[in-house]
Amino acid sequence: QVQLVESGGGSVQAGDSLRLSCAGSGQTLSRNALGWLRQGTGRNRDFVASISQGGEISKFADSVKGRFTIGRDNAKNTMYLQMNDLKPEDTAMYYCAVRIARYYTTDPSRFDYWGRGTQVTVFS
Repeated sequence: QVQLVESGGGSVQAGDSLRLSCAGSGQTLSRNALGWLRQGTGRNRDFVASISQGGEISKFADSVKGRFTIGRDNAKNTMYLQMNDLKPEDTAMYYCAVRIARYYTTDPSRFDYWGRGTQVTVFS
């Protein structure tokens, strides 16, 4: 069974930064495309960012472009999401997600597994 564990969430002020991390069981992360999703209260789970298996391609939601970066370390089976210049609208539960494929996706429904999430709260 695939296990994903997110960490790094917290409560911050607008303009601050946070770095989320994701660790996976076995070699699940290193062999597949990865991404981050988020879900605010009363909202659908939305796409945030994704990265191909080799790390050469990354995609971002328009709302976070220029502020968030995504990266991975296949040797350590980990992934991160660096979030800068956070805004109150970034407040959500953030989920690490895996797509069992090498190529990235920006469609939340195409991810196969995700973790339990880590909460990010941004105060104005």
